[in-house]
Amino acid sequence: MRKIAIYGKGGIGKSTTTQNTVAGLAAMGKKVMVVGCDPKADSTRLLLGGLAQKTVLDTLREEGEDVELDDIIKDGYGATRCVESGGPEPGVGCAGRGIITSINLLEQLGAYEQELDYAFYDVLGDVVCGGFAMPIREGKAEEIYIVVSGEMMAMYAANNICKGIVKYADAGGVRLGGLICNSRKVDNESEMIEQLAKSLGTQMIHFVPRDNMVQKAEIHRQTVIEFDSDHVQADEYRQLAAKIDSNEMRVIPTPLSIEELEKLLIDFGIAN
Repeated sequence: MRKIAIYGKGGIGKSTTTQNTVAGLAAMGKKVMVVGCDPKADSTRLLLGGLAQKTVLDTLREEGEDVELDDIIKDGYGATRCVESGGPEPGVGCAGRGIITSINLLEQLGAYEQELDYAFYDVLGDVVCGGFAMPIREGKAEEIYIVVSGEMMAMYAANNICKGIVKYADAGGVRLGGLICNSRKVDNESEMIEQLAKSLGTQMIHFVPRDNMVQKAEIHRQTVIEFDSDHVQADEYRQLAAKIDSNEMRVIPTPLSIEELEKLLIDFGIAN
């Protein structure tokens, strides 16, 4: 089983990219579990057709410690197994603790002993605290993909995430599999992300073009592949899924200094 975490700047489209990629893998016949690591609990809604997923933390709060695996996992599109970690009540506690509690409980209940090809973690934002860093800190995820765009802060976050990977590479064995460019139609975007990937010592594994079909499918609470399997955007996600499935590149990245990152932006005309 390959354990993959998807990171990236908040709002970059991690959950959308993760779910559409997972749908592509499911369509290939792969058995996939998705663990949502965001307090918003929106990492599985497209795979579940918009069905509200009761989170692990909500289940524990309401039912105590006597919880079974079926209480926290639902079957989604293509027989995907869907889990939402959830978070604390607003204003109380650290959301990162939800990830730690959720993954520990999944391990105790034997979730990873199921017949699975992949376990995906959809992780909130940047690597800024222990809870959200857990998938890479403790080796829960061995393979990281960073969703990025040609926008400065998205690239800045990707570079920071690479620093986190470097920090835990030896202890947890985590490696970077590549960058996924979720296009924002920035000038020279593909070339810029290709250069960023090269500078980090990795690859841009796929460039996902911006298309309104993604939003249309989301409004209908579905992935693009489920909503309109023949659409060109569905092909993009199938390609991304196939590239991840066949990817053998695993690297310890070489993060840039802030000066190097700014120079890259200037060179491509973004900071002019």
